[in-house]
Amino acid sequence: MARINFDQLRTFLSVVRLGGVRKASLGLNLTQPAVTARIKNLEEALACELFDRSSAGMTLTKRGERLLTYAEQFERLSELVEKDVIDPEGIEGHLRLGVSETIAQCWLPEFISRLHDRYPRLDIEFNVDISMNLRAGLINREVDLAILLGPISEFSVDNIELPGFDLAWYIAADADPVANPGDYFTQPVLTYARNTRPYRELKELLFTHAGPGVSLFPSSSLSACFRLVEAKLGVAALPRALGEDYVKTAKIREFDPGWVPSPLRFSASFIAEPKSHMVETAARIAREVAVDYAAARDKNS
Repeated sequence: MARINFDQLRTFLSVVRLGGVRKASLGLNLTQPAVTARIKNLEEALACELFDRSSAGMTLTKRGERLLTYAEQFERLSELVEKDVIDPEGIEGHLRLGVSETIAQCWLPEFISRLHDRYPRLDIEFNVDISMNLRAGLINREVDLAILLGPISEFSVDNIELPGFDLAWYIAADADPVANPGDYFTQPVLTYARNTRPYRELKELLFTHAGPGVSLFPSSSLSACFRLVEAKLGVAALPRALGEDYVKTAKIREFDPGWVPSPLRFSASFIAEPKSHMVETAARIAREVAVDYAAARDKNS
């Protein structure tokens, strides 16, 4: 009998858990033919079919169900070896990281630096996107670690809560003064992308505090929102951590209408199974960096 290897077993587990070759290929960062070849080689090595294949999809045979138990045991053993035996400096791999723009503009560089210190041979690929897309990418196994507006309420996902970001209202530095700051809402309100939690919350708060006539201009780019505020094209409730530099250079200023949306809450989220000690460690490093960033800001404020 030909030898089997853990790559074949890991591929087998991914096909079972994700429900097919296509999704498994995304989760493993492999091509579909590569996944198919691994399953075929595993079946040849075991001299049996592991899946019943039909137009409805792939279901386990009785021997496939039996293999599943042993493959999960191999997986758990591999996790323990990665955690307790392998030197982190010797770990090679590929981490697909998805981050929201707020994080990218605040502490992403320090996070990448600490990851490289921990895993010098780790290949890191990162993508900046809105939280809705990052969530979908994580659920579909296209992202290994997502740092996004969270947590994600999904049984397959583990979340590590991160320090939040306070919001503040901003207007152009040379905007005309008004007796009632609420009068600034006659201008368009620039905000987060339409299909996001901050957008929905702000829309409800504006209706309550300013009435139904406020114009909302959603955007997926925070930097664009700041530039538009500076150009007197609207006002915005944006993270104070990002707005401080604009205020210091007298491009924009804060105003207080008597209320502000709640702080942005972020999480470092990852798939719980199969468990990856490296990905979980990366999520905990993200929390360490976020806590240090928040502490430094509090000290300097």
